[in-house]
Amino acid sequence: MNTLMRAAALTALLACAAPAAALAQAPPPAAETMFRATTLNLAAYGETRVQPDMATISLGVMTSGRTAQAAMQANALKMTQVVEALKRAGIAAKDIQTSGLNLNPQYAYEQNQPPRLTGYQAQNMVTVTVHDLTGLGKAVDATVTAGANQVHGIQFGLDDPTAAENAAREAAVKALAAKAELYARATGHRVARLVTLSEGTASYPMPPPMAVGAVAAMRMEKADTVVSAGEMKVRVDVTGLYEVTR
Repeated sequence: MNTLMRAAALTALLACAAPAAALAQAPPPAAETMFRATTLNLAAYGETRVQPDMATISLGVMTSGRTAQAAMQANALKMTQVVEALKRAGIAAKDIQTSGLNLNPQYAYEQNQPPRLTGYQAQNMVTVTVHDLTGLGKAVDATVTAGANQVHGIQFGLDDPTAAENAAREAAVKALAAKAELYARATGHRVARLVTLSEGTASYPMPPPMAVGAVAAMRMEKADTVVSAGEMKVRVDVTGLYEVTR
């Protein structure tokens, strides 16, 4: 009797497991639908051009001394003068940030002789954010007059890029839709619907940071350094999956 009951239970268990196994092997409804549908997986981008309203300048002071202490003291004195000049030019203290501080020994190299220590070189760099571009040239000139002898370049940007990025998004979506229509017509289909839409990171393709040039050339007595902001690009990339039908 026990044997008959165990056989019946095993038969019932196998009967329940068979539909479950078949269900596990069946493709998900969504995947099956996508397999049956004809889709276009496309990418596009949108760009807008705007005038920058802020800039960052990388500048600083390099000094030399017979000893490390002498080089650092001379550097600290000149950098204090540079920072004060920036503040007088209207730059807030929060917009002046130290970006590099270096102290390196200097050696003289002679043939068949070991390197000879000749002194030390100190460098202190700051990154300055300028929100009023009309005073950018004067700010650069003020720092050079105060003792800055390292000006590495100017990078323009936007205080609030939201509006420019949204305009680029709209242009990207329109370009994506136009591309979908083109591919659909070319293959004898029509666009049925947009299934998915993804956005990449907004980017700001620009030329390399503008080099200011030789510092000596910026010591002008009769004219300020001329800095032109021009225009900058804001770009947004998107990808989309479209379903098409006959």
